[in-house]
Amino acid sequence: MSVPKISREIIINKLVFLYGRDRAQNTFKKINELIDRYQKNSAGKIPKADYLNEKDVILITYGDNIQTANKTSLQSLFKFADKYLEQAINIIHILPFYPYSSDDGFSVIDYKKVNPVLGDWKDIEDIGQKFNLMFDLVANHISSESIWFKEYLQGNPKYDDYFISVDKDSDLSSVTRARTHPLLTKFKRKGEEIYLWTTYSPDQIDINFANENVLLKIIDVILFYAGKGARVIRLDAIGHIWKKLGTSCINLKETHIIIQLIRAILDEIFPDTLLLTQTNVPHRENISYFGNGYNEVQLVYQFALPLLILHTFYTGDASRLLEWASGVKNVSDKTAFFNVLATHDGLGVVPVKAILTDREITDTADNIKERGGFISYKTVKDGSKEPYEMNTTYYSAVADSKNSEELNIKKFIASQAIILSLLGIPGIYIHSLFGTENYLEGVEKTGKRRTINRKKFQYNKLKEDLVNSDSREHKIFTEFIKLIYKRKSEEAFHPNGKQEVLFLKKGIFSLLRTSPDGKEKIIALHNVTDSIQKFRFTKNQYDLSKKEYFDIISEKKINIEKISLKPYQIMWLKIF
Repeated sequence: MSVPKISREIIINKLVFLYGRDRAQNTFKKINELIDRYQKNSAGKIPKADYLNEKDVILITYGDNIQTANKTSLQSLFKFADKYLEQAINIIHILPFYPYSSDDGFSVIDYKKVNPVLGDWKDIEDIGQKFNLMFDLVANHISSESIWFKEYLQGNPKYDDYFISVDKDSDLSSVTRARTHPLLTKFKRKGEEIYLWTTYSPDQIDINFANENVLLKIIDVILFYAGKGARVIRLDAIGHIWKKLGTSCINLKETHIIIQLIRAILDEIFPDTLLLTQTNVPHRENISYFGNGYNEVQLVYQFALPLLILHTFYTGDASRLLEWASGVKNVSDKTAFFNVLATHDGLGVVPVKAILTDREITDTADNIKERGGFISYKTVKDGSKEPYEMNTTYYSAVADSKNSEELNIKKFIASQAIILSLLGIPGIYIHSLFGTENYLEGVEKTGKRRTINRKKFQYNKLKEDLVNSDSREHKIFTEFIKLIYKRKSEEAFHPNGKQEVLFLKKGIFSLLRTSPDGKEKIIALHNVTDSIQKFRFTKNQYDLSKKEYFDIISEKKINIEKISLKPYQIMWLKIF
């Protein structure tokens, strides 16, 4: 089956922009061959799915976060998810489960294999029978132990220009850095010293998308993942993939063209597979990856949320968060925001630099350090260092030693309720389900700050904690799952519904959410302080025509003229 004429023109035009007309024609021919192959192999195998809705909630987890004797890690994960999460979570993001050499999976040795320590493709497919799946495409780099890189160093001409060799004296001062180590790493190829681009570490060798053969390899991997049932493909570190000396080498036009190309190809063969960009950049640049709403990715992270919400709870003032949220709008009916508070990484600073002041960022960092967390730094253009990410579990970041555990749990749940009520799809890191505290002994073992929120669970111990009504794990998990159920039952929380920010008072984060058809409305109220917050709605304000409305959280009727929110209380008022 050949590519239809319209798509053919779109794809060729993208290729011409990247590689010129002659190379574009040859590359398109090979792309067409890939499409033919995957269409034949996948016929009838890929389940059709409706676009995202209010019932979509994503769990983020490593393949080995849940461990059991006599089972592979992936089997243990499936056992846990099947028993505890089937009605609450419908998409599982399994962080890179491929063979790797460093960075807890993000230095991939082989894109198409499952790390045998975790299990095999059957284990992945078994999970996919009950849950939709999200896979990572580690797009910017590959492991120094990969076949690609080994063959390159040995001088195999097939791998010429697979990597980016740069004169060691080149001016790289304009390049936006993600780490503090030198950007170039020295290697030997055919007995000669060369310097290669290594954005993230000397073990993670940047691949060269200016070579069309590399692009073809990556397109093959993407189609392979879609054929394996990936409902979402997360494009890791995608903003860095195109290098051009004299530029920032991030978010370049060529990067957007490559994403548009990938989207056009997926639309032809796997239209139900969605793309998510992992771009730790300011909001305006982040949402540029939606393109025109139909030609780039369907999902982007709201990476400003983690630190914005921490700032809100540290200060008891929702003003900054309300102001930011008032500017968040959907780009189209086929795009959605991916709202997260915690992930496997730290909490990125760059996305809030245009929202919070330097003083507010410093104060937030100080609060995290007081709670046992760490601050990681990067090198900026003038050679100085500034905060890049804050390393902590979200529970430890939120909790205050001066509070009782009961109050800390309420505070934590209130923080999570915000991402469940915001416009978009919520993503929940597995540790947030249980309120995991900072894993400091893990940091001591590995010497890596990011280990602080990468603790592994023993299934049997976790099961004991979840049935123990006195445990923090039980209390948080129970309340979190209840909230998820309530969200999933309300069309007003559809990711393409409307969102209006309500500026009621600084101690309350408040939204009016409306279903896409306009028939259902919910006013979501979140007390972000440790004191009672009182206020009243006036008649006909926000179309409130009655005196009492139903709070789906407490399952009680509330007099809107006498609203009183206890410390960290949540109300979701259903407007009929």
